Amino acid sequence: GGKVEFILNDQPRAVRLTRAHLEEDAGKSLHEDFAGQTGIDLNRAGTPLLEIVSEPDMRSSAEAVAYAKALHALVVWLGVCDGNMQEGRFRCDANVSVRRPGAGLGTRREIKNLNSFRFLQQAIDFEVQWQIDRLEDGLAIEQATVLFDPASGQTRAMRSKEDAHDYRYFPDPDLPPLVIAPQWVERVRAEMPELPGAMAARFERADGLPAYDAAMMTQSLGFARYYEALRDASGSAKP
Repeated sequence: GGKVEFILNDQPRAVRLTRAHLEEDAGKSLHEDFAGQTGIDLNRAGTPLLEIVSEPDMRSSAEAVAYAKALHALVVWLGVCDGNMQEGRFRCDANVSVRRPGAGLGTRREIKNLNSFRFLQQAIDFEVQWQIDRLEDGLAIEQATVLFDPASGQTRAMRSKEDAHDYRYFPDPDLPPLVIAPQWVERVRAEMPELPGAMAARFERADGLPAYDAAMMTQSLGFARYYEALRDASGSAKP
């Protein structure tokens, strides 16, 4: 449940959230500079990994990038992580499918481990056109996991993509059920900081800032706190 709201081309948008769950990072594959071979980097193995899964509410690469940027800003604001994409602390997987007008959702292919917003947009745009060309040639789209090559600007299949039931998940008998006390949930909820949208609205209402200025003041939590400190020191807040 829940949703992430953002602005795209001056229009409000929202992407619904399917779930958020915790995993352990399993490391990553390295495909460059290995003369056609693949290296394995296990430096992050066992690191807690928060995966946030969205509903298929996006209809363009621009909308996907805007959503990813909004999510990135939110996790940095909340102190979940520092958002450093080059070091793998915030990564995106993009599920892409195309369909003919009026038809149902098409077969999706998942682009893994995109570590920049520019690559996210390039990868989606290439994958969309690749799938369109294939369908127009009368060929089928096979569900698969694909990688994006920034050098060529192209995606390439890595492996066929299984459905959830193909992973053969089963309960671990050594892990007892985890029960979260409602009191703990409420305590954490009470300790959460004011979110940027609510803070921007407060700046408009209490300080008389224009909407654009209020949005600029809440681009980061540090910048917002700096603005509040200057405002309070100067006594310039409007009733």
